[in-house]
Amino acid sequence: MASEDVKTSESAVTKIVNLAEEAKLAREGVKAPSYALMSICKSLVAGGVAGGVSRTAVAPLERMKILLQVQNPHNIKYNGTVQGLKYIWRTEGFRGLFKGNGTNCARIVPNSAVKFFSYEQASKGILYMYRQQTGKEDAELTPVLRLGAGACAGIIAMSATYPMDMVRGRITVQTANSPYQYRGMFHALSTVLREEGPRALYKGWLPSVIGVIPYVGLNFSVYESLKDWLVKTKPFGISKDNELGVTTRLACGAVAGTVGQTVAYPLDVIRRRMQMVGWNHASSVVAGDGRVKAPLEYNGMIDAFRKTVRNEGFGALYKGLVPNSVKVVPSIAIAFVTYEVVKDVLGVEIRISD
Repeated sequence: MASEDVKTSESAVTKIVNLAEEAKLAREGVKAPSYALMSICKSLVAGGVAGGVSRTAVAPLERMKILLQVQNPHNIKYNGTVQGLKYIWRTEGFRGLFKGNGTNCARIVPNSAVKFFSYEQASKGILYMYRQQTGKEDAELTPVLRLGAGACAGIIAMSATYPMDMVRGRITVQTANSPYQYRGMFHALSTVLREEGPRALYKGWLPSVIGVIPYVGLNFSVYESLKDWLVKTKPFGISKDNELGVTTRLACGAVAGTVGQTVAYPLDVIRRRMQMVGWNHASSVVAGDGRVKAPLEYNGMIDAFRKTVRNEGFGALYKGLVPNSVKVVPSIAIAFVTYEVVKDVLGVEIRISD
């Protein structure tokens, strides 16, 4: 799911000052300094920190969500979020609440870094083409254009780190009763490659790509549109000097995350279930402790949808929605705000040239 450069344009005043300074340097015969490489590095760092912090903060809820999504319907262990968290605490202890978080952070840091950076670059490119097409030098990104930039960023980041997400899902659902234990991310990757082949690392990739469009796209579009509306209208005086406070940005991120995850959630459930297919030593959560086993074979995304609805009902497409809803609000909000705060600390300046 997740995060992305949320400042896609600088103010007109800042832009004029930048151009004037560069013109001055040119007249003096001095080569204007290039901030491109440093800005890229700082954006990547800020995105990585934002992803790691946000996911760690909600790791227990993330694990609970995945367990509910893939558990065997004939052998229910987790009847809800609170009961499930208590069960994990009782059977696996405190560490059990964070199982798979190390792999998730190892995945989400590069994922978020690439996602934020890709969104920044896609926004610049789309804005440039939009200005060229309309002939308006002061044109700004519309919600639809932001949706496209966010979707591009999400697909690029997800595809680049998908094998890590696949094995993270399997590690997360392991319990003490699992017949075979992955010892970590690299051991899981090598085991899947050896037993199932390289294609197995991309099981569930298609629904992930499709889900990225509404999820990430709506996250960015809703977040940016809310920010612009609040800055322009200044309701209740919450905007000062065209800047929003941390609390307001948290609220914008929370709304954006809720909208995105609700629309895309069924695709996330199907993705997780497809990732479990072919697992020879499937976790007891998936296989049902060897008692009554549900079929784990799907011929594709459509087949997975059909079998899930036929065997478990339409509601199965929203299994784990409660912990996901609880965790996605602070996760997305913390990611957005952490990214902006780290960028401010590092002194990242976004420059969109014509």
